[in-house]
Amino acid sequence: MKNARLSLLAGMFAFLAWPAQAQAPTPPAKESPAPAKQPAKRPAKDAGAKRMAPPASALPGAGEPDIAFAAFQRGFYVTAFNEANRRVVEGEDPKAMTLLGELFAGGLGIPRDDKKAAEWYALAAERGDREAMFQLAMFRLGGRGGPKDPQAMIDLLKRAAALGHVAAAYDLGLLYLEGHWVDQSFQRAAELLRQAADAGSPEAQYALATLYQEGRGVPKDPQEAARLLGAAALADNTDAQVEYAIAVFNGTGIGRDEALAALFFRKAASKGSPIAQDRLARILATGRGLPADPVGAVKWHLIARAGGSSDPWLDEFVAGLTPEQREAGEAAAKPWLVLLQPSRT
Repeated sequence: MKNARLSLLAGMFAFLAWPAQAQAPTPPAKESPAPAKQPAKRPAKDAGAKRMAPPASALPGAGEPDIAFAAFQRGFYVTAFNEANRRVVEGEDPKAMTLLGELFAGGLGIPRDDKKAAEWYALAAERGDREAMFQLAMFRLGGRGGPKDPQAMIDLLKRAAALGHVAAAYDLGLLYLEGHWVDQSFQRAAELLRQAADAGSPEAQYALATLYQEGRGVPKDPQEAARLLGAAALADNTDAQVEYAIAVFNGTGIGRDEALAALFFRKAASKGSPIAQDRLARILATGRGLPADPVGAVKWHLIARAGGSSDPWLDEFVAGLTPEQREAGEAAAKPWLVLLQPSRT
């Protein structure tokens, strides 16, 4: 799917659309900590948008719990702030510095302050914390807490990726793939995407699969492409589900299985993919992979067409049905079509 591939880079930085205002911070008083609101979820499309995971010391069986990160994960942000401050004062702990950056960046328990967040990230990055390097790279990209600086962003991503940061490797791989701020190199892109894919990133698995499909930066290998697409599809990546279903339906790099293809087309169709909706309509029209269902074919064809996917063959198929079948399909599609209509303000 060429259009899906071209959208990879655009999705990478989606989570930067945070509020633009910055407020001067007021250090919290030493008060009894109370739970604050839970952090807002950032878009799952971008691997780097996920919240920081607690370090090994915060995990069960790893010794004394990490109070600052445990409080952060539970939404006790004032406690997390005070404990992180204590650890910085007593031992210049880079993980605590990164946590302070996260609290200031999100305005969690304290007023938001991008400048202070960037300063804390920079201090932690200087001390080798890869999460801080990645977060500071995103700040340099978006101009948060200082001017935009793509070169600094690239340098930070390289450092974080070298230390095994999955999102940094993925994002940097996309930049090499598209030739943004770096010289385009499909080989380097493939290396970085492989690093992130092997670490379990569905987005990287999908992106790397497209390189194996086309033989860019790696030898053309339909079997490896199908394997990667399958892994990403099982992890619920919609684009991968569509491409994996196409590969399975056609037997490209993997054994042909029309029923399995139909399952993944249905999964992606239910999440709004017009391509999957169109393929599902064809499956229901022909009875390949699922029992023939003309009414269902009409439904998904209308939904796919409303999403921008045209299909003359299905137009003719629907035109040849009875009025009753077309009306039933239109009624089944109506709830979807209402949601797809642009909202009026």
